[in-house]
Amino acid sequence: MSTTAAPPRSRRAHAAPDEALLDALREGDETAFVTLVTRYSPLMLRVALTHVRTRAVAEEVVQEAWMGVLSSLPRFEGRSSLKTWIFRILTNRAKTRGERESRCTPLSALAPADDDGPAIDADRFLPADDPRWPGHWAAAPRDWRTLPDDRLMAGETLQLLKAAIGRLPARQQRVLVLRDVEGWEAEEVCVTLALSEGNQRVLLHRARAAVRRALEPYLDDLAEEEA
Repeated sequence: MSTTAAPPRSRRAHAAPDEALLDALREGDETAFVTLVTRYSPLMLRVALTHVRTRAVAEEVVQEAWMGVLSSLPRFEGRSSLKTWIFRILTNRAKTRGERESRCTPLSALAPADDDGPAIDADRFLPADDPRWPGHWAAAPRDWRTLPDDRLMAGETLQLLKAAIGRLPARQQRVLVLRDVEGWEAEEVCVTLALSEGNQRVLLHRARAAVRRALEPYLDDLAEEEA
């Protein structure tokens, strides 16, 4: 028999997969609920902030979502992952609160998000009547993979990246954060945000292109220094 002491219950819960936490939660285990709240609340807050205007309101939305999780738990059939189900509840409540806020917003502040502009500026390409390479890159984007990791992960670079993501239209920001920051699969994002596969793909492409445009001057300068 092993003499190794079992890890404390709270530590085991913290490392447990969602499926195990779901079983424990259905048995009334408060530790499982606390673990889920700790695991997902920061990202839930970030998603909520793309729907509502203030952090205080976003925090209320997250609290409402967790209440909804508890009240709806007996009806959860497991057709999606627990994570996807939690974020679907969060998204529904955030949308409702955002729509309620918009009814109290001046019309001048309701300009539509620019999701429909070109992903890449047209002047980056050669004109259609170019004799040799019509429509090709006028100057191909620089490959930043040659930059050392310590330059790519420097504080200033990360600040620029965070600011670029923060300037994205809300729908693009939600998709980019879930796909590229949190590492969600496309199917999870589609279910959680109620998007078609094609719409999710377009939003992600536009978001990535916008972030690249924002970082390009800075990272191109770094690449020149390393050359």
